Amino acid sequence: MSSISLPAEFTLHRKNSFNRTSAPRWIASHIRPYLWIVAMLIVGAIGNAALAAYVPVLTGDAFNAMTKAKPDTSVLLPLALTIGISQVIRGVLQLGRNFGAELLAQKMERDIRDELYLSLLGKSMTFHSLQPVGDTMARSTNDVREVNYMFSPGVNLVVGSFMFLMMPFFAAPRYHPSLLITPAIFTIIYFVALARYLKTLAPITDEVRATFGDMNTHLSESLDGVEIMKGAAQEGAEVDRFVWNARRVRDAFVRQGDLEGRYIAMLLLGTAYAGGLVHALLLFRAGTIDLGAVIAYFGLLRLLEFPTFTSTWAYSQISSGLSSARRILELINRETQLDQNATGMTSAMRGEVEFRNVSFQYPSPVSGRGDRGEGDFVVQDVSFKVKQGQTVAIVGQTGAGKTSLVKLINRTYDVTSGKVLVDGVDVREWNLASLRSQISIIEQDIFLFSRSLSDNIAFGKPNADKDEIISASKAAQADDFIHDFDQGYDTVVGERGVTLSGGQRQRIALARAFLTDPRILVLDDSTSAIDSATEDKIQRAISNAARGRTTFIITHRLSQIRWADLIIVFRKGRIAAIGTHDELMKTSEAYSRIFKE
Repeated sequence: MSSISLPAEFTLHRKNSFNRTSAPRWIASHIRPYLWIVAMLIVGAIGNAALAAYVPVLTGDAFNAMTKAKPDTSVLLPLALTIGISQVIRGVLQLGRNFGAELLAQKMERDIRDELYLSLLGKSMTFHSLQPVGDTMARSTNDVREVNYMFSPGVNLVVGSFMFLMMPFFAAPRYHPSLLITPAIFTIIYFVALARYLKTLAPITDEVRATFGDMNTHLSESLDGVEIMKGAAQEGAEVDRFVWNARRVRDAFVRQGDLEGRYIAMLLLGTAYAGGLVHALLLFRAGTIDLGAVIAYFGLLRLLEFPTFTSTWAYSQISSGLSSARRILELINRETQLDQNATGMTSAMRGEVEFRNVSFQYPSPVSGRGDRGEGDFVVQDVSFKVKQGQTVAIVGQTGAGKTSLVKLINRTYDVTSGKVLVDGVDVREWNLASLRSQISIIEQDIFLFSRSLSDNIAFGKPNADKDEIISASKAAQADDFIHDFDQGYDTVVGERGVTLSGGQRQRIALARAFLTDPRILVLDDSTSAIDSATEDKIQRAISNAARGRTTFIITHRLSQIRWADLIIVFRKGRIAAIGTHDELMKTSEAYSRIFKE
């Protein structure tokens, strides 16, 4: 293991880099690799609009042919064929526009999900402790989907409608230059009204996305704590809280709908129809244009219906997509102090650990951390040294900071001040992936994935063969109960391992640690749920596992503490006493009190 070749833990080398300075620039940088799709969308939109405008022009020509003193019916069939062929081509172009928009939307959604997932994996545990899981899930699923909808149908319809809006400017002057007045006035008022509409809409769509995230956060917490909720018979209170959150989401959507309902675009369209038709009829009465031009011009004005109709909700979809993009980008850009140090030390670890004047505090209150407020130190001025292969027992009252202390070794958290050294090297100078691959922490709250027992054991070593998995299971005293299941090692456990007992989950976690053969092993009260009949076997397994590696044990069990080479008594984030069991029983009142209690 002298030459470890590990991929950077949080960085996936991509051929594309994204501009994260603002939501529009971030979205634009995601679009850049797919400019050929954008070209398909634009070409399809232009062709669709141009051929749509061609129909009223040809219809006007047909009217002129039939209103002559001697009607010319010979032109009707060619005109009809031309219209038919043009609309078939238009349909193909419209299909290309829609397909391009949908393809772009799906590619954007995939890339954003990848980027967000990689970003979340790269965040420190401080970030994950502070960020509600429900809100993260809302941003990772619903908000990403809203960005998809922003392109299809949002941008798709906006681009298509804009081309329709431009067509009267190209076709109307062929009949009379003054016929540009109505579409010009309509367009100016349309964009002024649209700018005001979008400015008012943006904070409302932000509120819609935020309230949805709050509702999802409460839902996630309720499902995670459903056992506690039912045990306390608080279903009614939780339903009331959820209804209140759902009402906030509903009210935000109602405000958005109210704003959309007061949008004046449809009124503006009717005025444009009336004004444009009167103008054309006045020109016809003056003999400036013929009847076919009046028919064609009014048909061109009818093209304004598409941008007017779509603007009432397509721009709302874009505003919602931008709001979602801001929420996603805020999560990606959230600062994390954890540096993977991809070029750091990657050599094989011996297992010597030293704490030098280490202090640690959470950046802000973290749920489940007791009554510590922001700025309080969880670990303060801690110094000690552990030689390679020694076993260290850390004891103290609940909330003393024992778990926080050991999580500084593998940089689950980074120290606030001082240094944690492994083999004489500051842990921040190690390659993070290499550091963590050689340290195994088994926590009291064991997490298992909804996969087979074999996959859970081999999680830290995916290429392990069946014999290695069985050997690790036997060392952890797990092989016997695994064979009691009908499918043995192929048995799929429920989410978080709920189909297993506490003792079984902890033995699976021990097997997982044994399989990876770490140089530093941390057992955070990992045998608390094991019955007395199994405890001796587990104790022997841990003793065997501790040979040749540095082991930290957080426990209250005297049977595990006695054989430790070094015992650290932790009290309120500080070392109250340190030494062997016999020494501390004589010199430390705090230590002896633990066993008297």
